[in-house]
Amino acid sequence: MHNFSLHLATKVLFGEGQIAQLPTVIPADARVLITYGGGSIKRNGILDQVHNALKGYTLFEFGGIEPNPAYETLMKAVEEVHNNNIDFLLAVGGGSVLDGTKFIAAAADYVGEPWEIVTSRGKTVTKAIPIGSVLTLPATGSEMNEGAVISRRATGDKQAFMSEHVLPKFAILDPVSTYSLPPRQVANGVVDAFIHTIEQYLTYPVDAKVQDRFAEGLLLTLIEEGPKALKNPQDYAVRANIMWSATMALNGLIGAGVPQDWTTHMLGHELTAMHGLDHAQTLAIILPAVMRAKKQQKRAKLLQFAERVWNIDSGSEDERIEAAIVATEKFFQQMGAPTRLSDYQLDGSTIPALVKKLEQHGMTKLGEHHDISLADSQKIYQSAI
Repeated sequence: MHNFSLHLATKVLFGEGQIAQLPTVIPADARVLITYGGGSIKRNGILDQVHNALKGYTLFEFGGIEPNPAYETLMKAVEEVHNNNIDFLLAVGGGSVLDGTKFIAAAADYVGEPWEIVTSRGKTVTKAIPIGSVLTLPATGSEMNEGAVISRRATGDKQAFMSEHVLPKFAILDPVSTYSLPPRQVANGVVDAFIHTIEQYLTYPVDAKVQDRFAEGLLLTLIEEGPKALKNPQDYAVRANIMWSATMALNGLIGAGVPQDWTTHMLGHELTAMHGLDHAQTLAIILPAVMRAKKQQKRAKLLQFAERVWNIDSGSEDERIEAAIVATEKFFQQMGAPTRLSDYQLDGSTIPALVKKLEQHGMTKLGEHHDISLADSQKIYQSAI
């Protein structure tokens, strides 16, 4: 096991009715900007719950943060922060709202061109407005980590940054708030959480038994509960287990002390930026291709994955590995996430442009061994057609 430093500083308030606890975690004299997405929180009553909990507070709202939050939109929110002397941000929504709010928090008092926050991967951030969240879409784990992914329409970029300054102070996780999610968003959330787990698990062994078994437990839970959430959207136990799995998948716990491989995410980001596919859709396309391309380097963990997660323990090593990859593809398809570019009428003609974007973003040596070159990435894209 590698050395690691782990500080899980976000306070979690989990369970039905926890939105009412907002006054216990936001200062009474705070000037709060509530950020959200397309307006579903108005239709399902969650925004009303937030307002009821924060009666007496000075509140402002900024809606319209898109899936794959856009720099251009977020800079309008920064103006609202300045105009209204905001000193606390409350993100009400899913990972995109949270990621966008993290950027707003960092950009509000940033000295220089705010896009540098992203291009520097967060290294230039020295302070940020405090953030809290009410999570309505479990998927990204952004409610309990330091990361965010931001898009810029003008340049077709989608890039990530990390900073301890944008770690949420608290996260309210009420499974009931997820009941009204459309099936596509449920599927996306489960697939995203599954692949977050895989990217920290499916590398090479370092005898990190606790992290491995935590990860396997999350994968098994998502496999078991994901299809149930599609069949019975208002099953509280199912929703609770998915919600907590998605948070645990990317709060730092299972990634502590182990090698990580974020190739699937990096290649997927370029697909989203260029073609507008949902984030999780791109991951479902790319992961199986990465598994097959790096079968030798990941052999030991692929065999462990096959046995412990998919109960595949017969056949040759290559047969077991391929069976595990096929089982993973079938799970994504069962969740409603196709696993080929051609499923989205993409014929591969833009692959050279995708690879060029990877090069521009410095993604030239990906993988846990830093051995995935641009040529390898091109082959992975091509094998996913």
